[in-house]
Amino acid sequence: MTRIRVTATIVAAGVLAAACGASDEMGRSDAPASATVGRASPAPAPTPSGRAPVPEGLRFTATTLGGQRFDGASLTGEPVVFWFWAPWCPKCRSEAPAVKTAAAKYTDVAFVGVAGLDGEAAMKEFVRRTGTGGFPHLSDEKGAVWTRLGVSQQSTFVFMKADGSTERVAGPLGPDDLDRHVAKLRTP
Repeated sequence: MTRIRVTATIVAAGVLAAACGASDEMGRSDAPASATVGRASPAPAPTPSGRAPVPEGLRFTATTLGGQRFDGASLTGEPVVFWFWAPWCPKCRSEAPAVKTAAAKYTDVAFVGVAGLDGEAAMKEFVRRTGTGGFPHLSDEKGAVWTRLGVSQQSTFVFMKADGSTERVAGPLGPDDLDRHVAKLRTP
């Protein structure tokens, strides 16, 4: 039990070190707010059966803030916007209206919030206050989904195309930025 707490504390400290407003470049904060913080990952090879394989990034299970089991593999073959946020993050709070609008506008794209760096009560309160309950939010207190998708700071978006390729982008993102990134997801 102590080892789990120590590991969770180390993961949380690393993410906190990246913190709101930090850049991915050795602590510099002069990078543009929408700077890409990751490279597109290659698409998985098709399987002999013709069914799309589950991309590595979707091989996880989690629990939603509503208490339901969430299987990342269920998103295989569709475009997804993962929004990584923390309840106390001012950037996350400021971009919530744009995320809410985009999720309602692009019904052919799955939106998934991934909450971390705080307790579940604070996460639920953030969703309630921001009105972003129209799509699932995962409780990722231990940072497992953050790690799986290579995220080290909030606010970060991971845009995953239907073929499983991804792009990580640091926030905050406004409506125009979100529209531009979602448009790229929707094109083959």
